[in-house]
Amino acid sequence: MEECREGRVRSVNTSRRKGGRKTPCAGGAAIEANRGVAGDAHAGDWHRQVSLLAWESIEKAQAMGLDVAEGDFAENVTTEGIDLLALPLGTRVRVGGTLLELSQIGKVCHTKCAIYHLAGDCIFPREGVFFVALEDGEVKPGDSVQVVALGDGTCAHTPPEALEELRAAREG
Repeated sequence: MEECREGRVRSVNTSRRKGGRKTPCAGGAAIEANRGVAGDAHAGDWHRQVSLLAWESIEKAQAMGLDVAEGDFAENVTTEGIDLLALPLGTRVRVGGTLLELSQIGKVCHTKCAIYHLAGDCIFPREGVFFVALEDGEVKPGDSVQVVALGDGTCAHTPPEALEELRAAREG
């Protein structure tokens, strides 16, 4: 069975501070090449410029009894209808008016977030994905999310130590 390679943007979310939930932006946001979401605390010169999480993952958390919505897991873009976790590193995805490249799947959670303390679990370390921004552009709710080129499982933007840390966390 072929995984879904097209979906849509459900929400665009930003925050000026790290470590908390992001606020949905009804009008969307600008994405800056080699930086990420304009005005967002996580934007910068690194491999995790733009974070995406599937609405379907948030629904799983809701089914566990959590009162969560778009932005509550600190994702920049909440998607719907595309299997983000099935994509290999290096995959290029057109999200609205910008082009992104998949640079990391999941993350190591060094400090437990507010959601973790509330529920005893947080889905983002397992189901969130990160991208680098290759082009300037606007992203808004309702925009399409479309795979334009599958990656080969590598991403030149991702430092080897980040991949090793993820590998060790999954094995341990």
